[in-house]
Amino acid sequence: MTDKIDFIPLLFAGDINVYSVARAFHEEYGIKPFVYGKYPTMPCYGSQIMNYTPNPKADEQETFIKLVNDFALEHSDKKILLIGCGDAYVERISANKGSYSENVIAPYIDLSQMSDLINKEKFYAMCEKVGVDYPDTFVHRKEMGYDFTLPFGGPFIIKPSSGIEYWKHPFPTQKKVYCVDTFEEVLSVLDDIYGAGYDDSNIIQNFIPGDDSFMRVLTNYSDHNGNVKMMCLGHVLLEEHTPHGIGNHAVIITEVDEELERKYKKLLEEMHYIGFSNFDIKYDQRDGKFKAFEINTRQGRSNYYVTGAGANVAKYFVEDWIYGKELSLNIVDNENLWMVVPKGVAFKYVKNPEMVKKMKELIARGKVVNPLFYRPDSAFGRRLRLLKGQLGHYYKYKKYLK
Repeated sequence: MTDKIDFIPLLFAGDINVYSVARAFHEEYGIKPFVYGKYPTMPCYGSQIMNYTPNPKADEQETFIKLVNDFALEHSDKKILLIGCGDAYVERISANKGSYSENVIAPYIDLSQMSDLINKEKFYAMCEKVGVDYPDTFVHRKEMGYDFTLPFGGPFIIKPSSGIEYWKHPFPTQKKVYCVDTFEEVLSVLDDIYGAGYDDSNIIQNFIPGDDSFMRVLTNYSDHNGNVKMMCLGHVLLEEHTPHGIGNHAVIITEVDEELERKYKKLLEEMHYIGFSNFDIKYDQRDGKFKAFEINTRQGRSNYYVTGAGANVAKYFVEDWIYGKELSLNIVDNENLWMVVPKGVAFKYVKNPEMVKKMKELIARGKVVNPLFYRPDSAFGRRLRLLKGQLGHYYKYKKYLK
C-alpha cells in the first residue's frame, strides 16, 4: 500500500496529538507515518500504526534539521509532508522553511507571523481589529514590578504570553494557567514566574465564571491560499485538572454556531493564515459573548474530535499540499462525542445534567470515540497500559477537581 502513495508523513512529537494525527493518516490512507519524539513513552512508543523513534534531542535545532533532511534524502522519490504536533516543533518547522530538501513540504505560516500569533498580547490586538471578543486583559511586563493596578476585580487568571519560553524555565509550582483570588496572590505568581528566568510578558485576565462546560474549541483548516476550508466547533464538557494538564480537553461534543464561526473565519482570512488553527474560547454568561483565550498555530491535542466527526485532518493536509485539489468549505455539523477519560469519570464530573444525558444518548448510538483505542493498534500489552492510564483518571479527578 505504501509504495502506491507518493508521499510520507513525517511527524514530530510523542503525545496524544501526534497519535491522533497518525491515526488519521492510517485510517484514510492505510499508511504508517514516521514519527520522532523525545521519549520512549505512550501513546506512541510501541504503536503498530506508526514508525516511532525516540530521540531526546529531536526538538533541538541541529538534530531536528538532520533528522528531517536525512529522512528526505533516504526517501528522495517521495514527497515528505512535515507536520509538527506541539508548539516547539511547529515553531522549529516554520523557522527552518528555507533549509529543507526539495521534497519536503512544510504546510505552515512564516515564523514572524507565527510569533505574533503565539504571543497572546499581539493576538488580542488582532482580535480587537476584527471584532473577535476576548476577556478583559492586562499585560504585565517584568520591569513594571509591583507598580501597577488592575482595571478589573478578581478572581484572576494568569498565564505567560509565550508558552514556549515559559516552559524552558521550570520551577516547583509551575502551572499552565493560574487562577487566584487576590492581588497579593497575583504578585506571588509573577514572582515565581519571573524568578525562574522567564522574561517575556504575562497576561492577567478577569476570570470568566462557569465550569468546563462553558468552554468551546474551534479547529479550522485554511488552504495554501489562505482561504478557510474547514471549521469544526467542539463543546468542551470536561477538562483535565492536574497542574501541568489544566485546560487540556477531556470530553468534547461537536456542535455548530454559524455566527461564531463566521467571526473566526473572517479573522483567519484577514490575516491570510494557512494550515490548521485551533482556538480556545469560553462563553461569558455575564454579557452573552464567546471570548477567545488563544490560538494554537497547529491542530490541537484534541484534534481527533474533528476526525471522529467525519473531517479527517490528514486528508486536508494531503489534498491541499500533495494533490493541489480545490477544497470546498466544510462547516462540520456531525454530532459526535470525543473523550479521553472513562465514562464513569465523565458522568461524575460533567456538571450539566443535560450534557450528561446527551453523552449517554451519543454513546448508545455508537457516536463516540477515544482516539487512543484503535483496533489495528490493540496489542495486549498496549491495551493493558491504556486501561491502566484510564483508571488513573479516577484518582486524578478525585485529587484535583473538588
